[in-house]
Amino acid sequence: MRKQTGFTLIEIAIVLVIIGLLLGGVLKGQELITSARVRNLISQQDGVKAAYFGFLDRFRALPGDYSQAVANIALVTTNGNGNGQIRSIAAGDVADEFILVWEHLSRAGFINGSYTYAAGAESPASAPTNPYARYIQVIQDAVYGAGGGAVRHNIKTGNQISSEILAEIDRKVDDGNPVLGVFQFSTYPGGTGASAGIAPTGPGAGTCYTGTTWTAPTVPNCGGASLL
Repeated sequence: MRKQTGFTLIEIAIVLVIIGLLLGGVLKGQELITSARVRNLISQQDGVKAAYFGFLDRFRALPGDYSQAVANIALVTTNGNGNGQIRSIAAGDVADEFILVWEHLSRAGFINGSYTYAAGAESPASAPTNPYARYIQVIQDAVYGAGGGAVRHNIKTGNQISSEILAEIDRKVDDGNPVLGVFQFSTYPGGTGASAGIAPTGPGAGTCYTGTTWTAPTVPNCGGASLL
């Protein structure tokens, strides 16, 4: 009779333990990466908020809309119209103030980097981006939540952010509801004109949120807005 060889129960148990440890390490690594991205985006939004209110406190005017910026801030090239609204040429303003806001903030020392205003589509020289290389935006509009709400100033994260990450941001800073509170869903495509990406969509199956819940499993192309 030939003796048959194989794995013992102890050897099989050891292999299963090793596989379990490897899977646990992978899952933990993914969790750490997600947490880092969430913190990065929250930090970016908080930094822009602080800059916005700091500028308002110092100059008694909104960045991008400040009508005396050229006279009072070194190296600023363009004034806003001073009507208390950060808007665009298409909305009747003298400049695309949602782009001009970055020149005013950077030249006044409220944000890192140096941005120079140019009307039209955003560019790396005129506006900052989120960690996914899509432009963020400060503007007065109602393009957030379910739409059709009050027109107000808000900071848009830009697109290409997953619904999973936005849900975690919303839970940390607000109520976890994509259509209520101070952090909501946004259809902003991370740019305008030639720089525009694909606009996030919602609600419904396969979109960024359904009802009052961010979509899970995750949808990759979503965006949010922090209301000011």
